[in-house]
Parts: sequence; C-alpha cells; structure tokens
Amino acid sequence: MTTTEMPAVHECTVSGCSYNHDGCHAFAITVGGGNGSADCGTFVPLNTKGGLDRVTAQVGACSRADCRHNSALECTASSVRVGPGEGDHAANCLTYAPR
Repeated sequence: MTTTEMPAVHECTVSGCSYNHDGCHAFAITVGGGNGSADCGTFVPLNTKGGLDRVTAQVGACSRADCRHNSALECTASSVRVGPGEGDHAANCLTYAPR
C-alpha cells in the first residue's frame, strides 16, 4: 500500500485535538484502543495547533485487528471519520466496525 492508497481522514469533529483545526492536519493517524473502542492514537490535547499547513490526514496504521476494514493492520475503508468518544476515549474512529 502506498500513501496515495491510504484512506483519508474524511472528517474529524474532535474539538480538543491540536491537529484538528478546520480538518485534521496530521500527516497520518494511528487507530488503536481496546474494550470495544477504536481510539485515534494521534489525539493530542494541547492548546497549540500542530500538523501540516494543509489538510492531508490519512490512516497510517490500525491495530484494531477485529475491525472489518483491517487487513494486515492496514485500513481498507475508503475513508474514515473521527469523532468524540465516551469517558476517557477522547477521539474515536467512527468508521470502526467489528467483524
């Protein structure tokens, strides 16, 4: 899989992430988590805005092997959405779907 084939982060509605300012400005995100939650491991809760000058975020890796979009730890979804989670899960991959 090349970077042009990696799924884009189509939407992020997590307001408390340093990479999210009018879209995700990280080069790539990592999806992880456990206990039924697919967390965005790239979530950074700082007051400083970070990332690239333009919105180009994509899924770099996914350790949720139980997701139907996961093939050899690579995301096969056409794009992903990230949004607020519950409890201590601040940012979740909303595209996560268990097998």
